[in-house]
Amino acid sequence: MATIPTLIYPESDENIIPQLISWSLAPDADLFDVADHCAALVSVLVETDDSETAIALCERLLQALRKLRELCDVDLPPYLVALLIMGEKTHSCVPDCWQDTLTQVDYALALVQAVMSGELPANVAKELTGLLHDMVWLLAEFVKEPRVVAH
Repeated sequence: MATIPTLIYPESDENIIPQLISWSLAPDADLFDVADHCAALVSVLVETDDSETAIALCERLLQALRKLRELCDVDLPPYLVALLIMGEKTHSCVPDCWQDTLTQVDYALALVQAVMSGELPANVAKELTGLLHDMVWLLAEFVKEPRVVAH
């Protein structure tokens, strides 16, 4: 499993933004790593008021979501499979109609592109950014949900 670098939190949360924008995914990042990376990006994006910073974060989020989409079509490595069958299967954090990970990723990609377009009224862009945040966090939780009850 790839190691996610630890972000350094200096005296101000605003100093995390350059680190996050320059933070690149390891080539061997797995599904969980990429989902966590997406969640980190969107968490900062939802709090960002500067349009230039928001665009940079959106561009990084698009890259990460595209990587996540690629990984959805790849067989999971054994260590992730083991994590997914450990523990008890509980109710999913997403509705039954969203059980396809690719659909969720595609929704998130569309939201990022809408937010980046610059064509939306400011209040609509803010609301869609909030929806994007929630969608990505649900997605990050969903990919880590136990799928099979261990016997």
